[in-house]
Amino acid sequence: MTRTKEELIIENKELQSRLVETEEALAAIRSGEVDAIIVPGRKGEQVYTISSADTPYRTFIEEMDEGAVTLSGEGLVIYCNQRFSELVNEPIERVIGSYFKRFIVPNDRSKFEKLLTRKEQNNNVLTILLVNSLYLKLSFHLLPAYLQGDNCILVATDVTEIKREEKKLRELSLLLEQKLDVIKQLRMRLIEKKIDSDIEVEKLKNSNKKLVQRMDMHKQVEADLKLKLKQKKKTL
Repeated sequence: MTRTKEELIIENKELQSRLVETEEALAAIRSGEVDAIIVPGRKGEQVYTISSADTPYRTFIEEMDEGAVTLSGEGLVIYCNQRFSELVNEPIERVIGSYFKRFIVPNDRSKFEKLLTRKEQNNNVLTILLVNSLYLKLSFHLLPAYLQGDNCILVATDVTEIKREEKKLRELSLLLEQKLDVIKQLRMRLIEKKIDSDIEVEKLKNSNKKLVQRMDMHKQVEADLKLKLKQKKKTL
C-alpha cells in the first residue's frame, strides 16, 4: 500500500519527536537526574533503578538530622534535603528555586550575605534567626570549582533550645548581679550604721567618763566642806 506524502510527513514528525524524547531521557540518565526507568516487557512494565557512586551519599544527606542546602553564589537554593524543608516549615518544591535570605529575619540578612560573599575556607559559621523564630547555626562548605562553579553547601543545625537556655542563663546572671548589688548596698549601710553606732558608743563613754570625773570632784569638794565645818565646830 502506497502512503501519501502527507502521511510520510506526519510519520517523520512523530519519529523526530520520539528521537528528541529519547535523547532527553538519555541526557537525564547520564546527568544523574533519573533514579529509575520503566521498561515495557512481556510481563508488563518493569521498573529498573539506577544506582551510582553518589547514591549512598545522597541517601545520607536525605536521612541526616541537619538541614543540607546547595546554594548558588547569589544565595539561590539549588537543592535542599527534607530536614531543611521541615526547619523552614515549607515544602521542598517551594524552597528550591527561592533565595535563602527570605527565610531569615531582616536584622540577620546582612550577616548572611556578607558571609556568603566572602566564602573563606575558615570562619564560615554563622548563627541566624529565622522568620519562624528558630535559631540555625549555618556552616558553609566550599565545593571545588570544577564541580559546581561558585556553588557551596550549607549545613543548618537547629540550635533553638541552646539559644533559649543561653537566654535563661543571661537572665539568671542579670538577676544575680542585681541581687548582689542589693546585698552590697545593704552591707554598706550596715557598715555605716555600725560606724555611726561605734561613734555614738565612744561619745557615751567619753561623756560618762567626764560625769564620773565631775562626780569625784563634787565628792572631794563635799568632803573638804565637811572637814572645814568639823574644824569650825571644834573652835567654837
